[in-house]
Amino acid sequence: MPDQMTITFDPTAPEQESLNSLMTQIMEVYSVSGEERELTDMVEDFLKTHAPHLTVRRHGDTLVASTDLGRDRRVVLAGHLDTVPVIDNFPPRWLEPGDPLIREEIAAAHPGERVLWGRGATDMKGSDAVLLHLAATLTDPAYDLTFVFYDHEEVSAEHNGLRKVAETHPDWIEGDFAIIGEPTDCGIEGGCNGTMRFDVVVHGTAAHSARAWMGDNAIHKAAEVLNRLNSYENRAIEVDGLTYREGLNATLISGGKGTNVIPDECRIHVNYRFAPDKSIEEAKALMMGADAGAELGNGEHVATGGVFEGFGIEMKDESPSARPGLTDPLAQSLVALVKERTGRDPLPKLGWTDVARFSQLGVPAVNLGAGSPLLAHKHDEQLPETDLTLMADLLKDWLGA
Repeated sequence: MPDQMTITFDPTAPEQESLNSLMTQIMEVYSVSGEERELTDMVEDFLKTHAPHLTVRRHGDTLVASTDLGRDRRVVLAGHLDTVPVIDNFPPRWLEPGDPLIREEIAAAHPGERVLWGRGATDMKGSDAVLLHLAATLTDPAYDLTFVFYDHEEVSAEHNGLRKVAETHPDWIEGDFAIIGEPTDCGIEGGCNGTMRFDVVVHGTAAHSARAWMGDNAIHKAAEVLNRLNSYENRAIEVDGLTYREGLNATLISGGKGTNVIPDECRIHVNYRFAPDKSIEEAKALMMGADAGAELGNGEHVATGGVFEGFGIEMKDESPSARPGLTDPLAQSLVALVKERTGRDPLPKLGWTDVARFSQLGVPAVNLGAGSPLLAHKHDEQLPETDLTLMADLLKDWLGA
């Protein structure tokens, strides 16, 4: 990475070389959620230096860069700059063909190809590199363009940089269609599951463990919560032609205050991933009843119905689902191009992404990005270099059509 902490760019370089260079440079910048500022500063400098045709605005550590060409439609292209925490996978490195660190399925699909390994390779600095390249080189597109590079995507929704821009400057991200560069193997993944996280709270009575009959063991009582989770049947739900798989899981459990004390409280942290056939309110009703009153920041409430009826509920995080949005004419033209180039039909996005954010703003949105979604957050994240050119060429041809 250059000493002056800037992103270098040669517009005359071959496309693959240029994309590889951009990705290497941003991969070399540590940007775990909460520590994005250095990379945001570098991206801001890049946009102002190499994309003077764009108007660049900044809110916190989120950048919004837009054309003003007077086109009748506007497309928003967004990518987050943060990554999940490092697991012995930083700094990045290029793997040459035959390197044992190249995953078997990557080597089989991309024989003889270099692969960039390290934190953020698939989620989602590969796509960020493509968006930077397009921002610098696509000066006469068929649509007006808005590029968004934002922070805090990998943590709670309250910190999400795109959410903050949507709330404070919604006019900055107005558009007719949006593309989020989440990894999709350069295919289209429509919509997304919603997600909510909450503690199921079980109460008991503390006592000395030598006189357990004087207490009421909250950890033992939590078995009923786990039984309900085990017996819950996750559903596969079709929405607008795509099938979304739901999931209800305990992800953390805690309880007890001492090794010789009967625990008076046990908390089971639950994550519910719900299909886009339902709103947050409808999802809550299934979990805790329609009138439980549990909201973010308002403490514990008793579930009046649903899966966890009778237990305490404390909400921790929630984000809405998004329908596929594939009926929009812009979406249909992009689907047709991807099908022609790759042979791939649209798939459902099972994880949550910020397509839901745009859906709330009334902007149809899809996920399309470099890298395999199956490798996101893994310790051996890696991206074959031709994923960069495939994504760039798809978007360049579609936006320039």
